[in-house]
Amino acid sequence: QVQLVESGGGLAQTGGSLRLSCVVSGRSLSDYVIAWFRQAPEKERTYIGGIRWSDELTYSASSMKDRFTISRDNAKDTMYLQIDHLRPEDTAVYHCAAARGMIHWQFDDKYEYWGQGTQVTVSS
Repeated sequence: QVQLVESGGGLAQTGGSLRLSCVVSGRSLSDYVIAWFRQAPEKERTYIGGIRWSDELTYSASSMKDRFTISRDNAKDTMYLQIDHLRPEDTAVYHCAAARGMIHWQFDDKYEYWGQGTQVTVSS
């Protein structure tokens, strides 16, 4: 089982930056890919990107590569999502999730474990 706890959300201004954190814990973490998703009000959940925990291979959705950066702190077992040049349309609940295996799935139904999410609100 994997536990995921997000933090770092809040109210930000257009053009600013935020760094979200996802603390990951559990057994056999090297068997998982940990990913970021977001869900805006009344919209479907959207894949942002993730890290394969065993070798730190990252992958980002093509539409997210320019302003979203995913990284990891090994010592803290924490994954980060840096969001730059914030836009009002970035307003959403951001979740991290864990999927067993080596594939960077972009489909949320492949992910077995989810954090509670952290709210990001960007004012115009």
